[in-house]
Amino acid sequence: MEQCGESLRKRDVVSVDRMSELPEPLILQILSLLPTKPVIATSVLSKQWRCVWKMKFAENVSKCFLSHKAPVLETLHLKLNDRCEDVYIGIWAGIAFTRHVRELELNLHFRCGNPIKFPSSLFCFDTIKTLKLKYYVLLDIPSLVSLKSLRTLQLHSVVYKDSDSVRNLFSSCPNPEHLVVHRCFHYNDVLKFVIESPSLKTLSLYGETCGKENGGYVINVPSLLYLNIQMLKGYEYCLIENAPELIEANVRNVSHITNEIIMRSLKSAKRLCLNLSPLQIAYPTGIIFYQLLYLEIYSHKVEWWNLLTVILDSSPKLQVLMLTDDSFHQPKLYVPQCLLRHFETFVWIRPDWIREEEKEVAVYILGNARHLKKATFIIEPIESKRLFRLAKRREMLNELSAVVRASNSCQLVFESD
Repeated sequence: MEQCGESLRKRDVVSVDRMSELPEPLILQILSLLPTKPVIATSVLSKQWRCVWKMKFAENVSKCFLSHKAPVLETLHLKLNDRCEDVYIGIWAGIAFTRHVRELELNLHFRCGNPIKFPSSLFCFDTIKTLKLKYYVLLDIPSLVSLKSLRTLQLHSVVYKDSDSVRNLFSSCPNPEHLVVHRCFHYNDVLKFVIESPSLKTLSLYGETCGKENGGYVINVPSLLYLNIQMLKGYEYCLIENAPELIEANVRNVSHITNEIIMRSLKSAKRLCLNLSPLQIAYPTGIIFYQLLYLEIYSHKVEWWNLLTVILDSSPKLQVLMLTDDSFHQPKLYVPQCLLRHFETFVWIRPDWIREEEKEVAVYILGNARHLKKATFIIEPIESKRLFRLAKRREMLNELSAVVRASNSCQLVFESD
């Protein structure tokens, strides 16, 4: 019996070895007769089988694209978490462009080998309206290309060969309206990142690491309406040279940029959301926010109150002020003009509302905003282990309710988050 069992085990081993040693074309033919899930399951047998099912998958995708007979391909999203042969990615993108694809998303979410170059020849197809390139894509654009129909461009952590490739890409898009640029910490070698577009309406810039000390952004977008800048640190400059039509700007976690133009360029905005410290960014003197109606400031940054009071002094038409998060600094003693003339809505989000200084800030605004219509104080529930704070908070909120307000029509609202 033992000899029989041992003989069976030897035959099993021999069978496995024989399958692994089959010629690759034959393995592919066998796998082609199986559904996709069992084929993927064979990848646990050996690395060779893993490569084989990748080849089968790539060939099936290619056949699927080639069998597509419609004259126009509206949308194609390609996401690869595991690397396949680079040539297939070029083939798939090429087939999509020949089918006049309207929206293409290429997401190469892997980190092995060199980045895959996006074929520059594909930039000469004028039908694409939305292009989203993500992660391990290399943009090498030595000369101008043609993207006349492109309206939306998203570049998430892609790799740029050089500054010329960046400039040539944006210069080849005469009519873009929406642009997202997310710089990756793995590849951040372009010192001067230039964005020029007469038609761009929305722009979002994100960073994940400190920039180059002598590098930065140069932005010339005269038609820009909405600006979102986050996580830019350590750059020498962020020059927004021309944005007279700006409606809304959101600037968060921008620090150690020595040039003050980033704030000066926001002066035409009607809505501002700022999450930054005046100690970490240069602030220009003499700037007036003539059109600013809504201001939101995150109050956890160092010296946030200094930034707030400077903007209040420079915003004669401000109507809505929203403070978020926790911190405090004693307010100025004189009253900004916006509190006297136009200020109508005040919102403050605080987790505790137990500090005496907090009450002083609220009293200061309630006592000076002559046209204030509504003041909302949003609080968070107190944990059971901190119930000792409840009485103090209730006392403070009762005192706020009794404050003599500069506006007789002001409605006081307390909300729980």
